[in-house]
Amino acid sequence: MTRHPVRTLGDVYDHPVGRDVLDKIALQIGVSPSFIVNPLTRRLPLTVLDRVAGRAAPGLVAALTDLLEMNPDRLDDADTHTEGQSEPPWWQGAVFYQIYPRSFADSNGDGIGDLRGIIGKLDYLQTLGVDCLWLSPIFDSPNDDMGYDVRDYRAVMDLMGSMEDLDELIEQVHARDMRIILDLVVNHSSAEHEWFQEALRDPDGDKAAYYFLREGSSDAPPNNWVSFFSGSAWRWFDDIKRWGMHLFAPSQMDLNWDNPAVRREVADIVQFWLARGIDGFRMDVINYISKNAGLPNGVPAVGELVGFTGIERYFIGPHLHDYLRELRSAGFTRPDGSHALMVGETPGIGIEVGRLLTNRQRREMDLIFNFDVLEPPGKIRWDDYRYPPAYFLDFYLRYLRRLGPSDQMAIFAENHDNPRIVSKITLDPRWRGAVAKLIAAISLTLPGTPFIFQGQELGAVNQNFTSLDQLRDVESLNYFRELIDGGAARDEAWDRILAGSRDHARVPMRWTVEGGFTTGQPWITGTDMEAGWSAAEQLDDEHSVLNFYRYLISVRQYFAHDDFTLLTRSGHYAAWTRGHYLVEVNLSERTIRRPLSVRRMPGRTVMTSLGSTVRSERPRPDELPPYGVLIRLLD
Repeated sequence: MTRHPVRTLGDVYDHPVGRDVLDKIALQIGVSPSFIVNPLTRRLPLTVLDRVAGRAAPGLVAALTDLLEMNPDRLDDADTHTEGQSEPPWWQGAVFYQIYPRSFADSNGDGIGDLRGIIGKLDYLQTLGVDCLWLSPIFDSPNDDMGYDVRDYRAVMDLMGSMEDLDELIEQVHARDMRIILDLVVNHSSAEHEWFQEALRDPDGDKAAYYFLREGSSDAPPNNWVSFFSGSAWRWFDDIKRWGMHLFAPSQMDLNWDNPAVRREVADIVQFWLARGIDGFRMDVINYISKNAGLPNGVPAVGELVGFTGIERYFIGPHLHDYLRELRSAGFTRPDGSHALMVGETPGIGIEVGRLLTNRQRREMDLIFNFDVLEPPGKIRWDDYRYPPAYFLDFYLRYLRRLGPSDQMAIFAENHDNPRIVSKITLDPRWRGAVAKLIAAISLTLPGTPFIFQGQELGAVNQNFTSLDQLRDVESLNYFRELIDGGAARDEAWDRILAGSRDHARVPMRWTVEGGFTTGQPWITGTDMEAGWSAAEQLDDEHSVLNFYRYLISVRQYFAHDDFTLLTRSGHYAAWTRGHYLVEVNLSERTIRRPLSVRRMPGRTVMTSLGSTVRSERPRPDELPPYGVLIRLLD
């Protein structure tokens, strides 16, 4: 592998990690990357930059250069071997649908969604037209973090059903020509996992080496890393006089991937589920699996900048690419030589490192989620603001310009960890359906692999929670206490929690006017009961968000592998073609004029976003209504 010295700001920008970091800084301060790196600044020595930046952020430049030197991979170093696929892999043209099982459908009235509930809704999902289901965690868990703390990787959570139920689900999914992937959480396990319990019984034994257990005194954690769920990333175990690392909840103990035995265990888990018919995995925070040797302190300036001290020591660790290639070969490769799907949740990863992780020639993962799309410049999830839909489109257009022929991006607007996109864009009920359709049109007609989160196809919105006891999300509850402990007023703290709580997306799926999720008391209660927004109501409304999704997914099969051409992107208007289809969108809540050049393109209208939620007069032929979508089949 060729080593490229990093001595100047230009060298930083020429490095995949460096470009992502500088692009992220430019994004956050709202400037073009060329403002930071240009012909005048490219030759700036890092020693000079360190002297300038060191006054305000000591250690920042050194941390950046360490990160770059620790990650020398570049795409021009990629092996030229391909995997011999004459046709695009199935997932490139697929539409994915994420299910949060405990909130999707409850079959037994205990208030918690389950596998048999999903089985009962497969006809709905098949009619929607999706190709692959992704299930959030269903493995045995004490549920300190709603299943993202796994106690047994080869057992189904009792609340979700049985192994027989899962086998039936897999069989029924495949019988409908769909596929199914599961969540695999292997950056950490539950503290109740047998591996960790054995480590507690014998802190000098083999299983102790599966985790990060460090001797010390109870008043001095091994380093200054902080948890994503508030507080130190270390938990003191008094019985064995050792600290244990947890980047998330104190019951989620990080696994030590530097131990070959851990990597073999994970590969065996994957093989176990592939043998049962699972088609792949979405891999939770998979880019955190490689930590810096010695677990050195994080640079305080980095912690102040991004909010999590220590993150530069593991978000792109020194062996990340090696471990993923090994896992693909040992775990995700079937006996016939085919590969199961590897989708990575990769917080903090930018476009260039994302390409390193997913470029087909490198044989690591297939797709990753780039989370920079979720918040515009200068905003974080806990801020109360209005998200501009133009940012959603422009982010993916910018992403596309950076991709090569062996790259593919995942497109998403929602998941189980974020508020609903419609509520982030507008609180005006007049535009609820139009905004939902706009996001659908962008997601399903741009090149890439789209992921839909349950309820997104119904135009689901945030909930009007009024008190802390309505919430179940450990992150929200911990953050509220942290804000109060830091001196925030209760109203101020509550406003931040309400803006960003994960529970907005985790309330039960609304199947009927009354709810229809369970015959019992749901584990968490939603507040949105507005007429017209349940699946039952929308199935009967030809202009509904649901039927817009259904029709657009059905049309997508005709252009999923066709060329993309951006015709125009100006102000609040954009137009592009996919094959013979022309897509026009209005990114604002004002009526806008369609360009004459686009209007003159011969063809017929096949879809518009006009529907039951916007009852105004039909627009003139030369106009697009607020948040409007127009799709035409060209002659």
